[in-house]
Amino acid sequence: MTEILNGVVLANNIKRKTKTRITKLKNPPGLAVILVGDNPASKLYVKLKEEAAKDVGIYVEKFEYAADTTTEELVAKINQLNARQDIHGILVQLPLVQQNVDVVISAIHPAKDVDGFHPENRKALLNNAPVLVPPVALSIMRLIQATRRSLAKCTGVILGNSETFAEPIIELLREAGVPTSLVKRDTPAMSAITRAADIVIVAVGEAAFLKPDMVKDAAIVIDVGTNKVGNKTVGDADPTLEGHVGSLSKVPGGVGPLTVAYLLTNVLKAMEVQQRERSE
Repeated sequence: MTEILNGVVLANNIKRKTKTRITKLKNPPGLAVILVGDNPASKLYVKLKEEAAKDVGIYVEKFEYAADTTTEELVAKINQLNARQDIHGILVQLPLVQQNVDVVISAIHPAKDVDGFHPENRKALLNNAPVLVPPVALSIMRLIQATRRSLAKCTGVILGNSETFAEPIIELLREAGVPTSLVKRDTPAMSAITRAADIVIVAVGEAAFLKPDMVKDAAIVIDVGTNKVGNKTVGDADPTLEGHVGSLSKVPGGVGPLTVAYLLTNVLKAMEVQQRERSE
């Protein structure tokens, strides 16, 4: 039997604790969300994040921009938000349409970077001094921990295309004693590499990409893919993995809800960091 890892239940527990903490504050944390273009998926993600934030008591301001907005315009808005004491977190919904992602993300003050993508936050994680860790990396680790399996002598593989995405996950797994590597889809003998891993995290952006013959029977599989097939949202893991692998985080209901929950905790953490910095 495959153990299905329920991200919704875990996320609800995290959000409940966050809401309790926020109700005890004199003023709520503030989150600014920047949305560029008309991508339906991005609009949906922003709506879900906005609703979840408001539900736990976070103040939200949303700024929508046309697809042809310049990088400089986005940076100017971010600089304004950096200076506001009532805005504690800044989130730029990715992917951007044509703007320079690195320039835009680097413009966010590290203490307000609730997605954890700023170079200083990535460097801090690698130096074992993290402040704001990417919510998706925290989500993946939480799902792996939910299996309650010993990770001693385990190895991991991330099937994906982005080193920026993989880097914090690799670091968190390394801290847990799990050596992990990023394997791109065009890697020679890719299936042989994934079959040798105890933990497989798949994020290639192709529905049903990961097949049963690509993983060992007892593997932990974490699906991070988001694909539209007809009217359904599906992951990168083939549905037939259920019944084959040891533990499986499915889409929807796995990484997604947890990522939103950890984003909210990052907003609260960012607020605490900024208040501490101002009092020093």
